[in-house]
Amino acid sequence: MTKPAPLLIRNVRPMAGSSANIFVRDGVIADSASSGGEVPGDITVIDGQNAILLPGFVDAHTHIDKTFWGFPWQRHTAGPLITDKIDNERRVLRTLNYPTFEQASNQVRQSIRMGTTHIRSHVDVETETKLAGIEAILEVRDAFADSVTIEIVAFPQRGLLTLPGTLELMETAIAAGADLVGGIDPSSLERDPAGHLDAVFGIAERRDVGIDIHLHEPGVLGAFSIELIAERTKVLGMQGRVNISHAFCLGMLDDAYLGTLTEKLLEARISIMSHAPGFIEFPPLRRLHDAGVLICSGSDGIRDSWGPYGNADMLEKAMMLGYRSNFRRDEDLELTIEIVTKGGAAVMAQDSYGLEPGCNADLVLVPGETLAEAVVSRRPRSLVIKGGNIVARDDKCLV
Repeated sequence: MTKPAPLLIRNVRPMAGSSANIFVRDGVIADSASSGGEVPGDITVIDGQNAILLPGFVDAHTHIDKTFWGFPWQRHTAGPLITDKIDNERRVLRTLNYPTFEQASNQVRQSIRMGTTHIRSHVDVETETKLAGIEAILEVRDAFADSVTIEIVAFPQRGLLTLPGTLELMETAIAAGADLVGGIDPSSLERDPAGHLDAVFGIAERRDVGIDIHLHEPGVLGAFSIELIAERTKVLGMQGRVNISHAFCLGMLDDAYLGTLTEKLLEARISIMSHAPGFIEFPPLRRLHDAGVLICSGSDGIRDSWGPYGNADMLEKAMMLGYRSNFRRDEDLELTIEIVTKGGAAVMAQDSYGLEPGCNADLVLVPGETLAEAVVSRRPRSLVIKGGNIVARDDKCLV
């Protein structure tokens, strides 16, 4: 790793507050001062032009092994059901046969350009391709180590128990370097909620890793799965190490049941990921946040076989969270910024994340008047810094 040069970023507004200078030494925020501070010798000076300074965006849920970003446009043919999309994806990816390393690298560069400094990607593990995806994304993680933090979830997209041999491959994926174990729809896809969750939590316990489970199940069925996940989390002492992605069911329950589930989430310190889907109910962000539930967000699929949408812009994702939640007040739009920054960083256990002295210099400059206006306007990112290294500038990725 190349030692980053010291930086002085002048005339920026941390979190849209007062103007300040930010000093960066050895990849860490060393100090901040009013805009009139003296410039130390031998330091690169950058004029922030009164832009808003934010900690780097966190894409806490995506699938960089499946994207078509950077390749020719593909006609989308996926059916309406989850199983339709899974089967269609298998056919399309087999036909296109894009190199996974190139697919992922294309999306990672786009994410960096948009100001993302941390990515959690779910990567398929199944009996046909085995660990090919995991191996490719491990290479991508190494190749971009100085430019973005990548966390890998071993993900049994086609099921963990329904395909014999997948369970063993999942364990091997963790041993090979994946950071978390994933799961998917214990009841509706696997038809064995207890068996599926026992398998997922068993790997996590043996390998001492966290868990991130896709939960598309609606209504009471999804709520039942959340109850089972919360029970296992508490019994195994995994509080704070489990995330549930999507959790559409939380937007489909009556107030009393939602209150009961919220208490269970808090007791187990389970976080929730929502990407603001356009087709179904989703978790009530303000209510969960105010109750103390940790919330993050992510791009999910970007221009892949599941759908044509997405551009890896977490500021746009913040806008979508606000739009779908009917957020209109500035303080609600500010919550969406928190979700795509601090929320995601907390879910990924990034302890040195933020804008305080001593935090890693993972930063993005966003032109804008206020945080709310920045969400609405979504102007091009003027500067992106990872670990003190400039990785994007004036809307262009430099790596």
